[in-house]
Amino acid sequence: MHLRDLLIRIAETYDPKAGTASGVSAQDLLREVEEMPDLPLPHGFVASGYGGKGSASSTPWIGVFGTSINLHAQEGLYLAYIFDSTLTSVTLTLQQGVTKLSDAYPKLSDRLRELKRRARYLRAGMEPELARHWAHTPAFRSKLERPRAYEAASVAARRYEIASMPAEEVLAEELHVASLLLRDAAAGHRVWLQQPSENEPFIYQGESQLHFSDDDPLDGFRPNDSSDYYVHIQGGRRRRERHHEELIKDFGLHVVTRGYQPITQGMYPRDLVLRRPAVDQQRSWLVEGKAVKRGNATQAVREAVGQLYEYSYYWHEKRSEPKPHLVALFTEGIGHYAEYLEEHDIASIWRTEEGGWAGSPTAVSWDLAVGA
Repeated sequence: MHLRDLLIRIAETYDPKAGTASGVSAQDLLREVEEMPDLPLPHGFVASGYGGKGSASSTPWIGVFGTSINLHAQEGLYLAYIFDSTLTSVTLTLQQGVTKLSDAYPKLSDRLRELKRRARYLRAGMEPELARHWAHTPAFRSKLERPRAYEAASVAARRYEIASMPAEEVLAEELHVASLLLRDAAAGHRVWLQQPSENEPFIYQGESQLHFSDDDPLDGFRPNDSSDYYVHIQGGRRRRERHHEELIKDFGLHVVTRGYQPITQGMYPRDLVLRRPAVDQQRSWLVEGKAVKRGNATQAVREAVGQLYEYSYYWHEKRSEPKPHLVALFTEGIGHYAEYLEEHDIASIWRTEEGGWAGSPTAVSWDLAVGA
């Protein structure tokens, strides 16, 4: 069944008074979603339908989950097609999980306030024109707690009227764009929302659990996809480049030529960790990559400093090695901030216009870059 047909059929047949038992048409259809082969799901995504447990939901929904990001609606980030209680519209929304948050915020008003605060943060990381294109504020026309939480938890959304549902090709393309927004939001989510609380160290997958080949320096290097993608915004079609992923990938390949082993596998939420077995068995290099957006080096440097200090502070307690060297990596030059970072014991490296890598004196001394 095509996505367009599925959404329309659920809207036309769903009856919250009919319960959730087998034989209830719309509920059976929702349960079949995860086995449907014709849905235009982006690569690496799965879907499942939800109509309630025990009693039927007033706002049924279909979740779309990135398998490498999150497979649970209780927490984390995911996409969802949520129907309003009148079943006259359905909203594709980038959602935050709300269930687990109730442990920390048992009072609904506090929980809604926190969800909105987090949504504002994640939305701020989106490209401004794209954010405006996905700026719909969901209204599911229900006073019940769960639909209200869905409204507050929405980071980005598009609303579709059932009576004027777009063509399948349009729905497929907008789902693809939403999947890319989800991946970008997940990057912001991992370094802010998933930071450890006070006195709680990061859970780190140590070398004893990772099985890297001694012969292949790229064995633990699994950078994210760096391909460009296109988005439709008012006024035309625009390419959006995945600068951060490309930066990590290219730099990881570069350091191999300098005798380093780049590792991303098991290092989440850190961008990249370097080893140099032939030179220093005891020390690691912790790398944080930042895209300098619209020439704003100030913002990129501030973010890099904060994350490097925090990740270094929570370096795994059981490691016998000292805390890592710190490296801030940028898509372009950062001017006088290179000296500022050196003062704070952080080496800086940036991509040159010729495609090479220049850096601060410390980065040069480590043979990671050439002098600026």
